[in-house]
Amino acid sequence: MSPTYLISPVGVIRKKGDHTFIEIEEVFKDALLGLDEFSHINALTWFHKNDNAKKRSTLQVHPRNNRNNPLTGVFATRSPVRPNLIALFRCRILSINGRLVQLDHIDAYDGSPVIDIKPYIPRIDAIAEAKVAWWAEMESHAT
Repeated sequence: MSPTYLISPVGVIRKKGDHTFIEIEEVFKDALLGLDEFSHINALTWFHKNDNAKKRSTLQVHPRNNRNNPLTGVFATRSPVRPNLIALFRCRILSINGRLVQLDHIDAYDGSPVIDIKPYIPRIDAIAEAKVAWWAEMESHAT
């Protein structure tokens, strides 16, 4: 049997009106030191509203929930239904005040657990000649 891993949130998404924050748990506040030197982060969250056996067992989807897109394995998509419900978001930091990291936007629900934050570093994170599927390049609307 495969090992099981325990992941504990380092914070939580907070949305108040037009403002979006990551509220860092008190025990992890010292981990924010130096983050204010970066303009963007990669935030990893947990798709907690999709966490059930049926959604974890979904292995193929139509990307962007658009039936005009081909049936595709979830590892080749950004679908919120998948075996491990980890989401990755690139966000611009607006400010850091105490344990609150204000973001320009994040496509996550208020209350979503944040499992990690990493600084965005273009020379490491950007791939100039990356290849992507045709449907990922197109504007698409769910049907």
